[in-house]
Amino acid sequence: MENYVKKFLGEVGVNLKKVSWREIAKTMKILQTAYEADGKVFLIGNGGSAAIASHFANDLNKTIFGKKGEKKVKRFQAISLTDNIPTLTAWANDVGYEYVFSEQLKNFAQEKDVLVTISSSGNSPNIIKAAQTAKSLYLPIIAFVGFDGGKLISLADAKIHVPSNSYAIVESCHGAICHHIITYFQELIE
Repeated sequence: MENYVKKFLGEVGVNLKKVSWREIAKTMKILQTAYEADGKVFLIGNGGSAAIASHFANDLNKTIFGKKGEKKVKRFQAISLTDNIPTLTAWANDVGYEYVFSEQLKNFAQEKDVLVTISSSGNSPNIIKAAQTAKSLYLPIIAFVGFDGGKLISLADAKIHVPSNSYAIVESCHGAICHHIITYFQELIE
């Protein structure tokens, strides 16, 4: 069992080292620009990536400000489009699952906003459709991807690419990088 744990954690470490730190810095800059402009950060994903999107949105909205919410500072406006189940299922049922995020972007997105996409394969039709919609709205796109990056990597302005074919490794790395970004903003805002 110990060898299994060591092997998994070793693979996470090896893959984190393969991620471009320039792309992480670019991601931070895009998020900081949206923050300074009072732009919204929309986050999307499916399955485990949806959970990461929700967690990252929560951390942008709350964790950055510590235990005291009364700090008189500008705040992030992060919205995980995976979290409104009635809206998600209405679009899925009435139009098609590939439109669940793109149609929400059409409702809410404005010029100073950002789209954060999280997709291990980089090929989920609803994520690709949302990225195409974001492009048409001139939103910067941040892509957290794994495997070979899929179609999504070519649509993104910042690319957090974990070059592993294991969902567990990719999602673990994505979560760790999101926490790294949150730590940066905690220090910046303090």
